[in-house]
Amino acid sequence: MRRLWRSFLPGSLRHRVVLAFTLGGLAICAAFAALSYSVTRSYLLEQRERTVLRQAYLDASLLRGQLSASGTSPADALAALAPQRTGAVLVSRGGEWFSSSLEVGSDVVPTSLQRAAGEGAPALMRADVLGTPSVVVAIPVPSVDAVVYEVSPLAELRTTLRALAVVLGAGAAVATLLAAVLGLRASRGVLRPLDPMAGTAAAIASGELSRRLPRTDDPDLATIVGSFNSMVDALQQRIERDTRFAADVSHELRSPLTTLVGSVDVLVSYRDQLPARSVRALDLVTAELDRLRMLLEDLIELSRADPEAVRKAARPLDLRELVEAALVADGDSPALLRAASGPFVVEGDPRALRGVVTNLLHNADRHGGGVVGVSLERADGSVLLAVEDAGPGVPVAERERVFERFATLGGARGSASSTGLGLALVRETVEAHGGAVWCSARPQGGARFVVSLPADAGAGTTVDGVTA
Repeated sequence: MRRLWRSFLPGSLRHRVVLAFTLGGLAICAAFAALSYSVTRSYLLEQRERTVLRQAYLDASLLRGQLSASGTSPADALAALAPQRTGAVLVSRGGEWFSSSLEVGSDVVPTSLQRAAGEGAPALMRADVLGTPSVVVAIPVPSVDAVVYEVSPLAELRTTLRALAVVLGAGAAVATLLAAVLGLRASRGVLRPLDPMAGTAAAIASGELSRRLPRTDDPDLATIVGSFNSMVDALQQRIERDTRFAADVSHELRSPLTTLVGSVDVLVSYRDQLPARSVRALDLVTAELDRLRMLLEDLIELSRADPEAVRKAARPLDLRELVEAALVADGDSPALLRAASGPFVVEGDPRALRGVVTNLLHNADRHGGGVVGVSLERADGSVLLAVEDAGPGVPVAERERVFERFATLGGARGSASSTGLGLALVRETVEAHGGAVWCSARPQGGARFVVSLPADAGAGTTVDGVTA
């Protein structure tokens, strides 16, 4: 039953609070309106019946005086009463019926009321007289051997009750609307403390580990704020500890690796003097040392690819100059770069973005048959950098997996010398800059890796001291 109820509730917490206030207000107002209507209706009906009963006794007393006089017929006695226009008085005497109204006759008097009056006791009953709810009272008058019936319609009372129902319904509707407004205001008040928490959590997720929730005097929120800040403290300590560990490991590994590389270089200088089996072993050791060196460098770069470090080292820079320098350093021709006129300024860490371009160029050289084109363009407030290769391309099912750590593809696209960290480092660095990277197919064949970075809003001012 609870699951069924939840399936009808809106998904938003604010909507649920408003709905709860609205339904609660509606239930309370409806119950109050129904109770008020019932009590008022009972009271008015009781008062009306008492009034009719008193009038019936008064009319019976007057008729008894009239009928006691010799020669006075019930018709003459009724004519002398001058009854109210909205009601009627009937007299039953000796099996004959007499009425003060031409429309109301003996057929409107309920049989059960006639039997009760025949037993000599006054009786009152509600009945439908000529289509109108009415009160019918029977007063026996034994002294003149007659029964007096007073018929009083309730049309006026029914109109009053209808007006009361309309007023109560309108009041309930207005009160329900006010409850909905109150629920909206209450939901905003309840959810307002969550806004700073959401903003702080977003800032922490983006790398601002020093952000904390401000202290609060609200005892209901103090526990949440304290727990949240304690969690962030523990997270910051864990990240700083991992960063220090990565730095210590990289430092400790560099020394023995440098020693190994130097020793192998000495052996390489005597390569011509070594037997064939030793040459093969030396080549294998050299290749593995190169791979270990690249792996260590990539791991160090991964440890540095966090938003906080990027934010500290970020400055405006033109990607055109950075890409041209990376092409030259990689041994490729700057003519491979295709770019429209105008600066391609982004806000970022020059060293980290240089690493992004270098990794994409190395990826094309190692796995894609070489770089065949690099392009830069601006689109929707972003700068797009694309590196194309002439290789077999990346299968659609693998285009997301290639950005995972230690993910390498088999076949023509794979490489035994790859560390599997280059594209992972590209993604983490680009995302730390607030951008995105993806892989698609090159129309002429091969793979196309695209990096999207937010364009610098102040591009037109100064870039590295030069007006852009």
